[in-house]
Amino acid sequence: MNKELIVRSSSDAVDFALLKDGRLIELHKETEGFDFSVGDIFLAKIRKALPGLNAAFVNVGYEKDGFLHYHDLGPNVKTMLKFVKKATSNQLKNFSLRDFPFEEEIDKNGSIADTLHSNQSLLVQVVKEPISTKGPRLSSELSLAGRYIVLVPFSDRVSVSQKIESKEEKSRLKRLVKSIKPKGFSVIIRTVAEGKKVADIDRDLQNLMKRWENMCKKLSKAPQPSKVLGELSKASSILRDMFNDSFTSISIDDDVIFTQIKDYVGKISPDKESIVSHYNSNVPIFEKYGIERQIKTSFGKTVTMKKGAYLVIEHTEAMHVIDVNSGNRSNKAKNQEDTALEVNMISATEIARQLRLRDMGGIIVVDFIDMNNPDNRRKLYEHLKDEMSDDRAKHKILPPSKFGLIQITRQRVRPEMNIKTREADPNKGDGEIEAPIVIINKINADLQKILKKGDKKITLTAHPFIAAYLMKGFPSPRSKWFFDFKKWVKIQPRDAYNYLEYHFYDQNGSIIKV
Repeated sequence: MNKELIVRSSSDAVDFALLKDGRLIELHKETEGFDFSVGDIFLAKIRKALPGLNAAFVNVGYEKDGFLHYHDLGPNVKTMLKFVKKATSNQLKNFSLRDFPFEEEIDKNGSIADTLHSNQSLLVQVVKEPISTKGPRLSSELSLAGRYIVLVPFSDRVSVSQKIESKEEKSRLKRLVKSIKPKGFSVIIRTVAEGKKVADIDRDLQNLMKRWENMCKKLSKAPQPSKVLGELSKASSILRDMFNDSFTSISIDDDVIFTQIKDYVGKISPDKESIVSHYNSNVPIFEKYGIERQIKTSFGKTVTMKKGAYLVIEHTEAMHVIDVNSGNRSNKAKNQEDTALEVNMISATEIARQLRLRDMGGIIVVDFIDMNNPDNRRKLYEHLKDEMSDDRAKHKILPPSKFGLIQITRQRVRPEMNIKTREADPNKGDGEIEAPIVIINKINADLQKILKKGDKKITLTAHPFIAAYLMKGFPSPRSKWFFDFKKWVKIQPRDAYNYLEYHFYDQNGSIIKV
């Protein structure tokens, strides 16, 4: 498994594409001027507490107030409030928490009105970005994420990622971290810390402590509300959370970002610094790596897959619904159950990719093709769980119901990635058509089906623009068909056709139905 990170910069945004074996699996955009990313910490003011919701609305400088629920306060919020009061009034010079007196923990079933009041200053962290008409979701239980650990102030525990399975390794890491952990801070040991030495983890800890102290120094002069600690850049956060030996290439088309990422990779993995390269070519970077084509074919309502199967993805206010279809493909499966299993397994892989690619969150209901064999349903369930194991978003998958439905809940912390893939119809001023690149994929798929049937002389008729594209260059798409299938396809332009209209004819001049 090879992973590549491709970074494209423009005047107002930076796009990040994560590829796995050449397939686009994640797409992120960092836009200038958007100040509310997951992980950002703000010095904010309580607008008002609402006992009925057991929550408070908080002014963080966004057009809509942020939402802070009682359960997101953290048990030591009273200590944090006291710390902020002293820090903002310039009464604190030491921010290590070693000698800072802790207040009693709040009752986990208490009331927001007993803890917070209007105009009170506090530190909050964005846990969910503004979505639709809602402001950001906030927490006052702060956490600073590093490469190997997460630092949590106003607490005093050590915990280890559940993904580290070895009890011996868990004990080693816990013992190691307890020996270097500063008083007044909890430490969460991340999965990537497995097998690391104390020096690596201590270096990460010292970097986080510096970030904490630099943030605290700002509090006495910072306006309220204001951001006092920003999350790392999108590229750095992706690398911090996901970088491992499977990364084979990082390509960036911008000088400044190239330098930043190269320096960051040099810090977290010096032996991998050489995989970072500056892309300099007349061909746009997303075109070079085939990302534009994948975007056009992956973000529509219908998503085609290999062997003729396809997904239909519908969005409602409450949930996402995905329908699995086998299509009119021919296959050599012995019976319907085998066909259903094969299509479902292909679809599960694509669904896991689509959830990450579009960053779909909330409730997702997938209507797989019905299977009678319980072993097959179990096999599908395990395969879907395995395919989603790399997903950084928290998620839960329920086993298939007797109706063939699988329900998934996936953490939603930022707006869903939504890319318009339809384009203006050149034949009609106000109409829309699928992106032309999609039609090339459809023609390829249809031709494969026709050739499997054994048709000998095949003629393709298409709009002059599409016909010209299929015949241009070397190797042209038509030449590639000849190399792949050892059949020469005659292509005839038809002026009367709509832009995306095409037909296949046999040697007798009859239309071939696909």
